[in-house]
Amino acid sequence: MLLKPHLVNPKTAVAMRWAPRSLRFTQEYNGHQKDCMDIITRLEAARDRTLKHFELSDEQLARSYGPGKWSVRFILHHLADAETVLFDRIRRTISEPRQVLWAFDQEAWAKGLDYSRMPLDLSRRIYDSVRAGVIHQARLHYDKSGHLEFVHSETGIRTLKAEFDKVASHNEHHLEQIELALNRDRRHA
Repeated sequence: MLLKPHLVNPKTAVAMRWAPRSLRFTQEYNGHQKDCMDIITRLEAARDRTLKHFELSDEQLARSYGPGKWSVRFILHHLADAETVLFDRIRRTISEPRQVLWAFDQEAWAKGLDYSRMPLDLSRRIYDSVRAGVIHQARLHYDKSGHLEFVHSETGIRTLKAEFDKVASHNEHHLEQIELALNRDRRHA
């Protein structure tokens, strides 16, 4: 295996030529492994924080972060649904890159799937199992296949790596909304 000069510290390049293959691989891809570990850490941390919110009381689940905004319960249902949509995009991009993948209307899903009557435990189980799948695929494909592209029906060309990042950032964004809702009503109580 030849070392790629732009990925290797010049001070260690000579020594690395004689290092065992596994050590050379680690040195050559160290930057990429860090990127992959960062996304895995973000996905796992967001998952752990999100799962705790499924255990909130009914009163806490009914809170909203602002007038006319979704309740915590609706946000959790949305996270489960969005997770399935984003995971579908990830799997399609890995398997059949460059295809057009359609946006989804979150309001239509909330209404059509009747979030007010959907069992929260069902959404928790969907979220948890699909997130496990996302993490598994991120470990395998974030670096190796991150360059693969798909065409989003509204935003245009996107990469697999960007879609993994979107899963994490989307979840983190909604966790901020949940925290605002829980803290907002505490201040106004």
